[in-house]
Amino acid sequence: MPHTRRPAVGYLLTVAAAGLFAVNGTVSTLALQAGVPATWLTALRCAGAAVGLLVALAVVAPRRLRITWREVPFLAAFGVVGVALTQFLYFVAIGRLPVGIALVFEMTAPVGIALWVRLVRREPVRPRIWLALGLSLSGLVLVAQVWQGGGSLDPLGVAAGLAAAVCLATYYLMGERGTVTRDPVTLTTWTFVAAGLFWAVVAPFTPFQPAVLGERVPVSLGELTLPLWLLVLWIVVLGAIAPFWLSIAALRHLPPTTAGLVATVEPVFASVVAWLWLEQVLTGWQVAGGLVVLTGIALAQTARATAAAQTAAPLPETPAPGPLQGTAPSLRGVEGRGSFLR
Repeated sequence: MPHTRRPAVGYLLTVAAAGLFAVNGTVSTLALQAGVPATWLTALRCAGAAVGLLVALAVVAPRRLRITWREVPFLAAFGVVGVALTQFLYFVAIGRLPVGIALVFEMTAPVGIALWVRLVRREPVRPRIWLALGLSLSGLVLVAQVWQGGGSLDPLGVAAGLAAAVCLATYYLMGERGTVTRDPVTLTTWTFVAAGLFWAVVAPFTPFQPAVLGERVPVSLGELTLPLWLLVLWIVVLGAIAPFWLSIAALRHLPPTTAGLVATVEPVFASVVAWLWLEQVLTGWQVAGGLVVLTGIALAQTARATAAAQTAAPLPETPAPGPLQGTAPSLRGVEGRGSFLR
C-alpha cells in the first residue's frame, strides 16, 4: 500500500526534532558545568543511545540487526569519526562558546560536503555553491568578531566547532556509502554501538567520579535543582534517541532537502533557549553573522541536491530488501534528516 505524504506532519516532526536538539545543547552545557568531562558525557550519551536503539530494533525488527564481519571495519570507522568524535568536539565547543554559536560552526558541514563533491568527486554542482561558501565564511567572521583583538571567541572552542563540522561532513559522506546496503535506522544503531565501545576504552583515561551524577545541580535562574543523572538521562533519551526518530519519521513526509532546510532553525532555537535559560546573550554582529551563515548553508544544501537530481543517472534495480538491506537513500537523504549527533 503506497504511503501517503503529509507535508504538515513532516514540518512538525522536523521542527520538533530541531527543538529537542536545541534544548539538548543547553542541558549538555549544564552537565558540563556541573563537572562531567566532555569525554564522559559523550561516552554516556553514545552508550545510552546505543542501548536504547538496540533494544528498540530487537523488539521491532531483530533481523535488521544482523551484520557480517566485512561490515565491521566500516562501521567502526563510521562510529568513531562520524559519531564519537563529532559529539565530543561539539561538547568541547559548547563548553567554551555560546550554544548557538557552536552550532553555527558545526552546521557549516553541508558547505564542506558540497565543496568536496565538486572539487574531489568532480560532481556537477550549481555555481551558487561559491556564493554559499562566501556567505558562510563572511558570516563566521562576523560571529567570531575577528576585529576585536583577533576575535571575541575562545580559540579552542572555535577550533572544536570547525573540527566538529569536518567530522559531521565525514559522517554524511560515509553515510552515503553505508546506506547502500543498510537503512538509516540500523546503520545509526551500529554506529552508536561502535562509538559507545570506543569511549568505553578512551573515557577511563579521563578522571571522573561517577558519584558526581548523584549531586543536585541548579537548572534554572531560581532555586530549582535536579540530580545530574537526570540531566544525563535527558541527553540520552530526549537529546539523542527521540529527535533521531523524529527526524527519520519526517523523511516519510518531506523531501530530504526540504527537511534539511527546515532543520537549520536549530541554531536559532538553541540561541533562544540558551538566552532564556543560561543568559547567554549574543551581540548584534553575532546574530547577523549567524543568519548569514544559515543562508550560506541553505544555498549549499540546494546547490548539491538540485544538481544531483538533474544529473544523476538512473540507478540499477536492486533486489527486495533482505536482512542486510533496506531503503537506500542517497547522501541527500542522510543530509536531510539533520544531525542527531549534537
